[in-house]
Amino acid sequence: MNPVQNGEGFDGISVHNFSEKILEQVVHFHVMKLSGGFFLWVGSTPVLSNLAVSMSSRYDSMPLSTLVMGDPSNTAANSLAQRLAKRTKKQVFVSYSLPMTDSSLSLLVENRIKKELELHPEHFGTFHTQ
Repeated sequence: MNPVQNGEGFDGISVHNFSEKILEQVVHFHVMKLSGGFFLWVGSTPVLSNLAVSMSSRYDSMPLSTLVMGDPSNTAANSLAQRLAKRTKKQVFVSYSLPMTDSSLSLLVENRIKKELELHPEHFGTFHTQ
């Protein structure tokens, strides 16, 4: 029996981890499915260097996004959270802890996340992606 929270079924938190070698670097991905959204950590070493959150708004087609902690000049977490929130229609928390030395790394990382979303949408709290 699942408890009910705010009128919806609540399954609790589930965790999904995967890794991939991208541009000669092992990148780790940690997804925690939450009620109404998910937390995604991306990195090569166990560091939480930033945190951004994004969610859809009824007033704008682009989701709202803000950096909760970290260096405001590094926009990777913020922009990734915003794109994932738009794609999944969920509240998304992102910590992106990879060095910003190669722009193609960011694109490959995001493509890997999209692939995982398509293969295992249940780990992100959604069963359809656009």
